[in-house]
Amino acid sequence: MIHILLVDDHPSVGEGTKTMIEQDSEMKVTVAHSALEALNKVQMGAEPFDLILCDLNMPGISGLELTKRLLQLDPERKIIIYSGYEIGSHFNLLVESGVSGFISKTASRDQLHHSIRCAMRGEAVIPIMLLKQLRRNEVTVSRSELSIEDVSINEKEMAILSEVAAGVSNKELAANLHVSQRNVEYQLTRIFEKLNVRSRSEAIREAKRLGLISMEMY
Repeated sequence: MIHILLVDDHPSVGEGTKTMIEQDSEMKVTVAHSALEALNKVQMGAEPFDLILCDLNMPGISGLELTKRLLQLDPERKIIIYSGYEIGSHFNLLVESGVSGFISKTASRDQLHHSIRCAMRGEAVIPIMLLKQLRRNEVTVSRSELSIEDVSINEKEMAILSEVAAGVSNKELAANLHVSQRNVEYQLTRIFEKLNVRSRSEAIREAKRLGLISMEMY
């Protein structure tokens, strides 16, 4: 028997989902109508739960905060986020918190059962659109994985970076360096390429991360 705690602040949705899940005779659902009620049920331990199906948008303690607290109590706990809202903006935080997966409230009974069984086997449950977002984020992260050994910034470029961090404009830089503004733009482009960034603000952040400029700057 798979014991499931369903956390949803809408009683009718919770009871409807419970009825749908329990059409599988190997699944038993207990419903909590708030994050606090869910925490109490888990901490009391009278009925251990194999998996928690958690709504994301709840008043008071959100599904994200509840997930963090539950995983602090037991890092191996299996939690699936069950939401009727777009969760893309929360995706990274939820993945980092350690959830087992995501499923929409529009999912069919078979999809629910399948997702629960996947999570119980230790498999991630991620809709294809969120999987694509994860791939894009991995590419973004890889851009910022340069180390100081990978970057060859010369003394002149270091001086330009420091001026950029101080908010000096291209025109002012050209005057300070006694070169044309076009020359400054060329040198900034080279610096951006070396740091693998596309803008002044990105260059400043990356230079700080690498320790090329002081954290107090900018």
